[in-house]
Amino acid sequence: MEKIMKSTGTAGLETQVNGMAATVSAAAEATDGIGGGNFIESDIDEELFRFNSDDTPLMNLMLRAKRVKVNSPEVEHYMIDEARSQLTVAADVDDEQKMQVVLPLEAQDQSLPRPYSTLLVKGVDGFSAEGRRTPGKELMLFVVSVDPTTNNPVVRAVNGKRDQGDSEFTTVPMIPAGTKVVVLANSLYETQKEVDPDLIVPQPTKVYLQKRGMNQVVSDYFESQRKRIPFSKAIIAEQAIANFKVRGNRTLWAGRAGKFKMNVPRMGFQYVYCTEGLRWQFKRELMHKGKWTVEKIIALAKMFFTGEDVPKTALLLAGKNLLEQIQCIDFSKHPEIQISTKINPLGWSVTNFHTVFGDIEIKREPTLDRLGWSNSGALIGENRLVHYVYSSEHSFSDRVEGEEATRNGILIWDALALKGSCHIWIDGDSDQPTEGSFSFQLWGENSAPDSPELGDIYYLTEDCPGISAGAKAGQVWKYNGGDDAWEIYTGELSANV
Repeated sequence: MEKIMKSTGTAGLETQVNGMAATVSAAAEATDGIGGGNFIESDIDEELFRFNSDDTPLMNLMLRAKRVKVNSPEVEHYMIDEARSQLTVAADVDDEQKMQVVLPLEAQDQSLPRPYSTLLVKGVDGFSAEGRRTPGKELMLFVVSVDPTTNNPVVRAVNGKRDQGDSEFTTVPMIPAGTKVVVLANSLYETQKEVDPDLIVPQPTKVYLQKRGMNQVVSDYFESQRKRIPFSKAIIAEQAIANFKVRGNRTLWAGRAGKFKMNVPRMGFQYVYCTEGLRWQFKRELMHKGKWTVEKIIALAKMFFTGEDVPKTALLLAGKNLLEQIQCIDFSKHPEIQISTKINPLGWSVTNFHTVFGDIEIKREPTLDRLGWSNSGALIGENRLVHYVYSSEHSFSDRVEGEEATRNGILIWDALALKGSCHIWIDGDSDQPTEGSFSFQLWGENSAPDSPELGDIYYLTEDCPGISAGAKAGQVWKYNGGDDAWEIYTGELSANV
């Protein structure tokens, strides 16, 4: 191809190309050293260039949570729960001739029932005024005092066995070990106004607030240049902030608590704090792998909404594989189940799963995929989150000392913590539960699990005669090994039991 001949203008510059149309190709060929493919500035995908705000849902959830201003980067955090409602009898009560007996309770239960309390004994029938056993009408006890030797309550039966129909006093019937006792209200005599107060001493956990920062330095020369991709200070800042949020969101999930000293030049030793991620704060873990069913989702809703700590809402932040499993559930046998898409109060488009226990809003959390938890998810009570703030987020802009450049940045010092015990971590990626958590599994087969480990707890979504003839859907069973391998579990699904 012949070189395009250029003519000089009145100033003697080769700026004229006679007989050529003003096209991109012709203009590129007319400019020495610039190929045709390099004349055009490349376009960019704005949607990819800008991070989607939905990429950091946990951080957005934190910003909507209850905000607590604190005066220290170390906080005593209290997960105050509702008072326990059930106690466990530790040994048989078999002296049926006494009107008052010491009720032997497990060690952690002994100090809970106070004098003048009433207790309902589950599974033990009471008696009628004529002295006949009344099946289904359970025995109630009245706490007379506390045994000074064992700290167990001394009780008498309200509806126990009477020797005579008009007798005020009744004997306490047989109460087997392992029986559950429900704490009811106290019952006072005519002129009584003083009772033992309830001393609530919650156990705090230490929460560290992590100081996070973002800096960007833009030189004056860079800012003055015309760039092939049209950068500006605003775009650079936007992308830096987006990256700052994404990394912070990972920390909110998976960070581990820590505190250590660093020797800072000209400033001496200073502390660095690392906050504990939400993943490690869950007290209840559902170990689940494989296919999800409608029955399993309803069981999950039941466990979430019917414990001692009842939240207002349920938000499931799920990894992509868990979300896929839930979306592929066969609902053909359950036409009453309502699945819909809606915009929730946070402004997110969520899949709403309606059950009789409450609604579960389901949303994908991309950060779980990046952390290797694609098969897992977090069922969170939105109103059970606390955002501790030591220093509110603020920005700054300084000239860099000794340089022709400007430093812009953001600083924030905060932490996110769970409050209450309703939250459930659904673990589909690991084989072992987190140490200190209460773990359980869902089971929907007729036969018993093949190789359960000692202490494993199963929530039954179907009747399971392989475990026991009395193992019904909705019950929780525990594997103890030995001759009586399985026993029904009636404790709270909580790490406190």
